[in-house]
Order: sequence, then C-alpha cells, then structure tokens
Amino acid sequence: MIDIELSNQQDTYPVDEARLVAAVERVLRGEGIRSGTISLALVDDPTMHELNRRYLQHDEPTDVLSFVLERREDALEGEVILSVDTAATACQHFGWTRDDELLLYAVHGALHLVGYDDRCPDDQHRMRQREQHYLAACGLEARYEETGHFPPPPDPTSAAEETA
Repeated sequence: MIDIELSNQQDTYPVDEARLVAAVERVLRGEGIRSGTISLALVDDPTMHELNRRYLQHDEPTDVLSFVLERREDALEGEVILSVDTAATACQHFGWTRDDELLLYAVHGALHLVGYDDRCPDDQHRMRQREQHYLAACGLEARYEETGHFPPPPDPTSAAEETA
C-alpha cells in the first residue's frame, strides 16, 4: 500500500488536493513502487525559499523539492514539497491553470523520488518523456516547447557534427 499524506500549509489559493495525491500515486505505481509513505506538502514561496536555502543552499524559492528518506526494492519513503505561489505565477506564463502547474510539479517531484534526474540534457529528456506520459494519463498535455519550461531534447546530430 502506498500512503500519501498531504499537508496544505498555505491558505492563499484553493487546490485540488485529490488530483495531486492521485498523480503522485500513479507515478509511483507506474515506476514499480508497491508500498511506502510519501509526504506531499503545499507551501507558500517564503516557506519554499527557506527550505531551498536550508537543504540545497539556493537562496530563492523554487517550484518543487523532493527528498528520498528511505528506498528499498519496491518501497519508498519520501517527501515532495510544492510551491503554490510559484505555480500561481508560472501558470500565467505557461498557458494553463494553477492546478495544472501544480500537477506538473507533483509528477516531477514523484519522478525525482523514484530516481529520475534532470541535471544534464539527456536526463532532462528522459525525465520529460516520463512527465509527458503521466501528465497525459492525468488528462493534461505538456507544453514544454511552447513555454520553454524545459529545454528541447538533445540533438544527436549536433554532437556528431562537432566531432567531424
């Protein structure tokens, strides 16, 4: 059984909490997790700024933070923290609703928990493909190229041309 405990620590915006919990569970089950406990927190930007500074030494708010607390073969304990303020701002630039932006953050954070990374272009591309898969399963089409939210996939021909 996967237990997802949602804590809404902000009161500025209403949020479709059930949709976020369902998306995180969908990602975890889809990636082979059968049991565990996930803490899913919704916070404001000042709280996210403090957490980002404390744990990652980045002196700014961010959209999502994920922390794996324990990982076993098909079990996981972790935390995903989403900034509702950041989602409210970003959604205006990306052409979808605040809840859609939060859904992206929840999927992104859950993928980090199961081992996906986005530090290099190849990893970003793999992670983006999984995000698109899970967002589509939740009824949402990702719009990365339109928005510039993530870089386009790496072009394998450009690397070949540079070495020629």
